[in-house]
Parts: sequence; C-alpha cells; structure tokens
Amino acid sequence: MDKIHIKDLEVYAFHGVNKEEKNMGQRFLISLELSIDLRAAGLSDDLTKTVNYAELCINIEKEFTKKKFDLIEAAVEALAQYILLNYASVNSVKILLKKPWAPIGKPIDYVAVEIERGWHKVYIALGTNMGNKEENIKETLKKLNSEDYKVLKVSNMYITKPVGYTNQDDFLNCCAELKTLLTPNELINLLLTIEQDLKRVRTIKWGPRTIDLDVLLYDNIITSSEEIIIPHPRMHERLFVLKPLSDIAPFLIHPILNKRIKDIEMEVSKIQSL
Repeated sequence: MDKIHIKDLEVYAFHGVNKEEKNMGQRFLISLELSIDLRAAGLSDDLTKTVNYAELCINIEKEFTKKKFDLIEAAVEALAQYILLNYASVNSVKILLKKPWAPIGKPIDYVAVEIERGWHKVYIALGTNMGNKEENIKETLKKLNSEDYKVLKVSNMYITKPVGYTNQDDFLNCCAELKTLLTPNELINLLLTIEQDLKRVRTIKWGPRTIDLDVLLYDNIITSSEEIIIPHPRMHERLFVLKPLSDIAPFLIHPILNKRIKDIEMEVSKIQSL
C-alpha cells in the first residue's frame, strides 16, 4: 500500500493529567503515516484523487485542540478516529504523538505514543427461525450500520433445515460483508448486544432464536480466545453458511484451509448429497 507521510506537525494544545497542563497548554508534535492507494493520483495529476495534506494538517490542528484529554493515549485515539471517518480513501493510519514538555522531572527529548488504526473487512453469518424472520434480519442489518461499522454487501436469503436440535422451525440464513474499525472483541460484543436487543434467549443449545450472529472471517487473521475464534471453527462444514457466503465472496481464501469459499462449498455440497 502507498503512503503519505507528515512529520512533526507542531500543535499547541491542552492535554495532560496535571491542572497546569490544562490551563497553560504545551507543544505537541504529530507525525502521520497514511496508507492510501495513490495510483490514480499519480496517473491523473488530480488533487481530488488523493489527500490534500495541507488541508489535513489544518483539520488535524482543529480536531486536536477542540477537546482537553488527560491522556495522550486518548488524544491520539480520537485523532485516528477522525482521520479514518473523514477521509474515505485512507485505509489505515499510523500516528506518532510526541510530548516534548512532559512534566516528569527528568531530562528527556520527549515521551510519545504511537498507534496504528484502520478499516477491517469482516464477514458475518445471520440466522433466524422465530417471529418475522425477514424483519429480524432487516432490523439486524440496520443495527450493523454506524460510524465505526457499515454493511457493504448482503447475500441472498436461504431457508434451511435446523442442525443439531431439529425440533424447531426452519431457519432463514444469509451472510453480510462489513467494513469496521472495531477490534474482534469489540465486534463480538456488538453482535451479542444486537442479539439481546432482538430478544434472543439462550436456553437450548442450537435451539430456536430470533437472531444468531457469528463472525466468520476478520481480514486474514487466525486467532483463538475465550471470546471469539477466527475463522469460525465450523463454517467450513455448514452449507447454510458457505452458500450465502459464496454469493458475496466466492473467491475469498479461507486462511487456514487455504481454499476458496466457493471450492469449499462445492466439496461440502458433494459430501452432503451422498
């Protein structure tokens, strides 16, 4: 990915835990590394195809000084959020925030915080078999649109037979592609909140539910924790997941199996048809 660099933009602001820092202010130095596709700008010589860094520096100063933070960690987090939400062409941003006058009573050049934040591509599975199934999915998709996350694609909806616990109504399933700034743990907490909002009750394993939301893939990461396992550990076995996922991402590579979603779907379909 191409980069735009801005080094040591000097801004006078009022961040710090100490009262004097809030009242008197101090000098901060902000360095940025923007990940962005510069091909179109390079070929066209058109400023609208890139980020106007002069304008960006002015806006950064306004954003950085409009609120007083105790921690530079909070100040730099807010700045990253501002850039990603207001400059659509920026895929990710790395920010180094230096505090040369940090009041620590020792001779130093500066203290600093560096973070990197960016947009992530996520695929989730949606399933419902209680109440108005189509409305459950539509309502869920509405709730999956905010500043920090938005739905980019939605698959066709499929009626499928229940698995595991079969004494229940058929399911309506689909998959969605999301663009998000949330971490995996933040994302799963959001999905659990949406399930609660739609009155999901967990009484029977694999039992009836108003809505079931599973994270299938998150970029290319492979992770395992108590909160979330990525890729979803059973997605490659379930046609009710693979078929809708193939609608919107047939050539996506499963990061563990190293196979395209469409190919996995075909393999599972053949096995289950025997």
